[in-house]
Amino acid sequence: MTTYNWDLIERLLHEVQNGAGKPFAPRIHAEELAHEQQQAGDAVGSLDALKALAAHYEAQLLHDGFIAPRPEEEGGNGENFVLTARGLQLLSMIDSAIPGESHPRELLNAKGDSALQPEVFDEIARTANVT
Repeated sequence: MTTYNWDLIERLLHEVQNGAGKPFAPRIHAEELAHEQQQAGDAVGSLDALKALAAHYEAQLLHDGFIAPRPEEEGGNGENFVLTARGLQLLSMIDSAIPGESHPRELLNAKGDSALQPEVFDEIARTANVT
């Protein structure tokens, strides 16, 4: 059973949230996260694998309705996104700045590969009681 790299997904969602007027660059965001983790003394693993995972997550988040193309009137340039309601819910569940974020991550991890499938995620979000 696969678990997601929630720290990387959190970083990507924050970058989407703050990405008006600039292109979304998941590989660069992964590199920045790896650097921060390395500075904190955490094991990082293969940087190339992390960058590839970030690109995969971008595609998955878009496909499964967590992010959507950013409209021009909101700073969209054809290369950036906005968080959807589902994306905002996911971010609120996994945001490390919010106390108690480990429980929703555990609920998501319990679903393995299917945690971000829309119908599975929506059910988890309902039971997680995160606002």
